[in-house]
Amino acid sequence: MATATKTGAPAHRLGRLYLRRFLRNRLAVAGVAIFALLVLFSACGGLLTPYTYADTDFAALTQPPSATHWFGTNQGGNDVYASAVHGLQRSLVIAVSVSVLTVTVAAVIGSGAAYFGGRIERLTLAVIHFLLVVPSFLILALVSHRLAGDWRVLIVVLTVFGWMSTARVIWSVSTSLRERDYVTAAEFMGVGALRIIRRHLIPNLGSLLIVNLTLGVVTTVLSETALSFLGFGVQTPDVSLGTMLADGAGTVTSAPWLFAFPAGLVVLLTVSMTLIGDGLRDALDPTSVTGAAGGRR
Repeated sequence: MATATKTGAPAHRLGRLYLRRFLRNRLAVAGVAIFALLVLFSACGGLLTPYTYADTDFAALTQPPSATHWFGTNQGGNDVYASAVHGLQRSLVIAVSVSVLTVTVAAVIGSGAAYFGGRIERLTLAVIHFLLVVPSFLILALVSHRLAGDWRVLIVVLTVFGWMSTARVIWSVSTSLRERDYVTAAEFMGVGALRIIRRHLIPNLGSLLIVNLTLGVVTTVLSETALSFLGFGVQTPDVSLGTMLADGAGTVTSAPWLFAFPAGLVVLLTVSMTLIGDGLRDALDPTSVTGAAGGRR
């Protein structure tokens, strides 16, 4: 027997409808293709070169792209291609991890505050509003620099200061969901509060969570790049796209390849995730032009 959604439509049929709407958006499909190529490059690109990001070629310092070093070398003789592969891999791990964690935390706190209401709701909103006005970027810079730029610490710090805006949006939507008949019926049957939040509120926020998860990757990439560019994020000997941009910023005219290749990867990554996020938002929103067109087929 097919699983039915709250609207009564079988889940698999609704999933096919969403997929059809998404595939009608050519820009979104292009975004998926670009992102897939970037992931493939980060996962398998290192197999195409004998160098690693840590190898040093003292006979080729700041050399332009060549048959030996496809993207050239930096001031220390490191292969820029190998560094780009590792840097993209590191930035992707940070971005995806932070996006998943922030959306998870925001979903639990936002929906929980909306369901319980009263003092819990007021206290939660007060904390969210306070954290929103705190200069988080400055705190992020100080904490990550103090802890020597460990990328794992950076994930934790970005998560701690990245969930508030999403949580407030989820709280706003959940205030209407808590009045739905299926929530009232679950309460009448004696279902616990935590189970109601987990089984009835959060699943019905699926479209909102998916879109925020996708666009959160873009935000995290930009935050990590900015912090690393300023010297507060990932630190050497590790490499991220931000550290590569910082290294190449001072040699844009004399050695443009040091800046151009990581900058191109950052642009491709942010553009692809933005296109995917827009496509998901249109596919999951039946009132959008793309969604309406997909629904009429």
